[in-house]
Amino acid sequence: MPNTNAQQKAKQIQKKHGTSYYLATQFFPLHLREATYALYSFVRIPDQIVDEPADGGNGREELEAWIATWRRSMDGEEVSDPLITLATELFSMHSVPRQLGEDFLAAMLQDTEKDRYKTYAELEKYMYGSAAVVGLMMVHIIGTVKGADKALVRKTATQLGEAMQLTNFLRDIDEDYQQRGRIYLPLDEMAEFGVSEEDISGRKMSENLKKLMQFQVTRARKLYAEAAAGLPLLKPEGRRAARLAAKLYAGILDAIVAQDYNPFAGRARTSKLNKITTILKHYWK
Repeated sequence: MPNTNAQQKAKQIQKKHGTSYYLATQFFPLHLREATYALYSFVRIPDQIVDEPADGGNGREELEAWIATWRRSMDGEEVSDPLITLATELFSMHSVPRQLGEDFLAAMLQDTEKDRYKTYAELEKYMYGSAAVVGLMMVHIIGTVKGADKALVRKTATQLGEAMQLTNFLRDIDEDYQQRGRIYLPLDEMAEFGVSEEDISGRKMSENLKKLMQFQVTRARKLYAEAAAGLPLLKPEGRRAARLAAKLYAGILDAIVAQDYNPFAGRARTSKLNKITTILKHYWK
């Protein structure tokens, strides 16, 4: 993709908001780096509209306007938003199915009207649109080796997106509730472990919540492990960076464990030293 002002802006968006992703992206060759910056801005901007709406409401009208502009651009109309144009070029250049973009944006719209999930199966449907499709889009950008099992590629890309999204949910339990009134833990599993919504709203850490967090961390680790089976199916030029992205993001789970599974002890983060250690350990595998 051309190195335009829009491309530089997309790069800065990823650098500011997705530090682990940005670090892993640096291990792509240039053309894949630029494509990843463009994709990140495509998913980040709608997400930010919903999380930090300019109108002080739930951001739905603002998001619907953004989506309408993107659709016009995808239909061939020239639009004034350079980042939307950049995203349109990305979809075209890498043959990313338009439906994947629509599925992602549908999940963002869902965030404006739904803030509780009764079961994990219900949450999985949301995570498909909010995260799994991003993994599937990255598969189109990176490409796969000749003869790759397409069903396995799709399955593992979905698992990796789900693992990363679940990691986000666990890290952001406090922020999601206090700032947005959302709970991304399945309500039936909360009840099973004896955790109430009042525990979340009151920032009450308990042995029950710790056990629930341990259960969710184990689930996320299993997803990361299963997703690893798909990495050898990616083209070699993008395989290492994809592996690093998974390892760096999984490191957030270690940070959650390090604070004794307490989501109210502060936003779990990995240190620069941990990130460097992860790179040295996994890059050459």
